[in-house]
Amino acid sequence: MTFASSTPVKFNSVEFRDGQQSLLATRVTTEDMIPLLKRMDEVGYDSMEMWGGATFDVCIRYLQDDPWNRVRVFKRFMRHTPLKMVLRGQNLVGYRAYPDDIVEKFVECAAKAGIDIFLIFDALQDLRNCETAFRAVKKAGKKIEGSIQYNISPFHTVEKFVENAKEQQRMGAELIHVEDMAGLMTPPAAYELISALKSALDIPVHLHCHCTGGMAEMCYWEAIRAGVDGLDVCVSSLGLGPGHPPIESFVAGLKGTPRDTGIDVGQFTSLNTAFQYMRKRYAEYESRLIGVDVGCLQHQIPGGMLTNLENQLRAMNALDRLPEVLSEVTRVRADMGYPPLATPSSQMCGAQATTNVLTGQRYKMVSKEIRDYCRGMYGMPPGQISPELMKKALEGEAPITCRPADLLEPGWEKAKSEIGDLAHSDEDVLTYALFPAIAVDYLKKKYGQEA
Repeated sequence: MTFASSTPVKFNSVEFRDGQQSLLATRVTTEDMIPLLKRMDEVGYDSMEMWGGATFDVCIRYLQDDPWNRVRVFKRFMRHTPLKMVLRGQNLVGYRAYPDDIVEKFVECAAKAGIDIFLIFDALQDLRNCETAFRAVKKAGKKIEGSIQYNISPFHTVEKFVENAKEQQRMGAELIHVEDMAGLMTPPAAYELISALKSALDIPVHLHCHCTGGMAEMCYWEAIRAGVDGLDVCVSSLGLGPGHPPIESFVAGLKGTPRDTGIDVGQFTSLNTAFQYMRKRYAEYESRLIGVDVGCLQHQIPGGMLTNLENQLRAMNALDRLPEVLSEVTRVRADMGYPPLATPSSQMCGAQATTNVLTGQRYKMVSKEIRDYCRGMYGMPPGQISPELMKKALEGEAPITCRPADLLEPGWEKAKSEIGDLAHSDEDVLTYALFPAIAVDYLKKKYGQEA
């Protein structure tokens, strides 16, 4: 067996962010994470992704769990492992573009709370939407991890991925993250893409795959052979399905090879027991998608989105319509110009597909988000939006061509004024600025001011 590198493979832990988002609908509370933190800190991870994505929204919408305090709690226990968050470029942890001053303030506060690495991506791979976040992270003196959203379409090629990654390196990325959020990647594709990135870049390359399509572990092995520097993993009892490959498999499989991790596989016995207990505790939210879903090669829906889509259809007593919705997602994505199904484009596409199926008529109702997408407020899609969708969404209005955030007025002072004394900190003001519809009730409960 030949390896393109002889350095130990590094691991990024994703249990507390994408792991629980993919398998447990992001419902795990900070309190239930605490008992695991010291042991996770001793494993030997290169980093731990534990914030961003859907965690912020779920904390204030469902859990009454202070998302900012979660970072401080982790920082108290994680003495050796750098903390990472997923930042959706100009969308931060929300679902629309926020003004530059909000982006800058958010990064400043997240860095102060304890985030060491900012994994920054844009759902459409429009890097104009990442410029402000990159600058803010540099100013805070923290590490920028750029991201490639892997997907399959007529507009996504190895050459395009490499070109995008090189531009992110020029912008200041110190690491490139390849995200196969829907489990689409094949082993040969993994070898080809990682080899190309390693040849073109001067910075490390990490790979993130979901097990939905059943090929993630094979992809990881081919990526290791191609010289990948790091992998995103979960402890096995919180892995697989629409989740991630288990770390134990690679610790054991690489032992004695030039890429031996040096991590003791025996320490995962007790950790697995603890995560099994966590899964039982949150069983009501657990994904019903067990095993392999080769359908992901068509609908390209990420694991976390699949779980949430299930829960939403179940709440509407329409779970039996899931196959129709998944099929419609494929058509809607093509109409949208083949965006990668990462947040927020995945939610927009999924919601519109659901509406199309449940109303029985395509685009009878077009969501505000889809209208804004067609208007160009989320950036430039990889391909052309279908004329039918453009006509129904814009009703004759011309789309924009500039950077979407250039059209936004500053938001920080306005948010401070609107929330007033209910905010006790800059973090509270940001929570309101990001989620004004739910932040007031959340903050009232937080400070005991509810009626």
